[in-house]
Amino acid sequence: MVKQGRMPGRKRGLSFSGKKAVVGYLFILPFIIGFITLFVVPLVRSFQFSMNDIRMVTGGYEFIPRGWSHYARALTTDADFRRDLATSFSNLAFNLPTILVFSFFAANLLNRKFRGRGAARTIFFLPVVLTAGVIAAVESGDLLLSIAQGSYANEMAANGSGGLQLESMLMQMNLPTQFTSFVVGAVNNLYGIVSQSGVQILIFLAALQSIPSSLYEASTIEGATAWDNFCKISFPMVSPYILVNAVYTVIDSFTASGNAVMQRVTTTSIDQFEYGYGSAMAWIYVACILVMLLVVVGIISRFVFYYDR
Repeated sequence: MVKQGRMPGRKRGLSFSGKKAVVGYLFILPFIIGFITLFVVPLVRSFQFSMNDIRMVTGGYEFIPRGWSHYARALTTDADFRRDLATSFSNLAFNLPTILVFSFFAANLLNRKFRGRGAARTIFFLPVVLTAGVIAAVESGDLLLSIAQGSYANEMAANGSGGLQLESMLMQMNLPTQFTSFVVGAVNNLYGIVSQSGVQILIFLAALQSIPSSLYEASTIEGATAWDNFCKISFPMVSPYILVNAVYTVIDSFTASGNAVMQRVTTTSIDQFEYGYGSAMAWIYVACILVMLLVVVGIISRFVFYYDR
C-alpha cells in the first residue's frame, strides 16, 4: 500500500487566521506610519528641545545645551506654572466625578424608549460639535463677546443670583459645606459639564445596549425591582466602561484648549520663543498626566466587574 502524503515541492499557504492578521496589519499600516512620523518623531524632538535653548540662525536653528535647568526652573522658580498645574488638578477633581455621574444617568434616560429618542440623543451630543474647532474659537473670540456683551452680563448676574439662592437653600438644610460647594459649582458649570459629556454619554449608551436582555428577563421572573436591576445588573455590567470614560475624561480635561497649563505652554513656546522651556513644561505636564492616569486606573479597576471572567 502506498502511503499518501503531500506532494513534494508544494508549499503550504497561510492559514485563515494568518490571512486575517495580514489584512489587519494592512488596515493599521497608515496609522502606524502616521504615528511614527507625526507623533514619535516630534515627541523625541520635543524632549531634545527641553534639554537645550534654541537659537535661530541663518538656515535653521542651533542648540545651546542647558541640561535639566529648564525642568528645575519650572518646578522650583516658576510660581505661575505651579499655580496653573494646581488649578488643572483641582478642576479635574471636580469635573471627573461630575461628568461621570451626569453622563451615566443621561445615558440611562436616553436608553429608554420614548418619542423623539433619536433627537434627544443628538441634542446631548450636539455640544461636543459646537465646542470643537472653529466654533469654539469664535465662541471665545472678542467679536462674539462684543456683540453679546449686554446680554452676557445680564445672564451672568442671573446665574450668580441663582447660585447664591441654591447655596442658601442647601445651607438651611444643614448639609455639609463640601457637598453644598460641590452642588453649587456643578450647577454654575452646567454648560461646561454638558459640553464635555457627549462622548461619555455615547460610550455609556453603547454599553447599556450591549447588556443581554436575558439578564433582565431572568431577574424580572425572580421578582427583582427596577432598582435591583439597576444596582445588580446595569451598574456592574457598565463598570468597565466607567474606567474607559474616566481615562478619557482625565485626558480630555488635561488637554483641552482652555486648560491653563496648555495655554501657558503655548504662550511660552510660540509667543515668547522659549521653545526649550516650553518643551520642558510640556514634559512635566505629561508626567503629571501619566501619574494621574495610573492613580485613576488603579482605584477604579478595583471595582470593575467583567462579565466574561
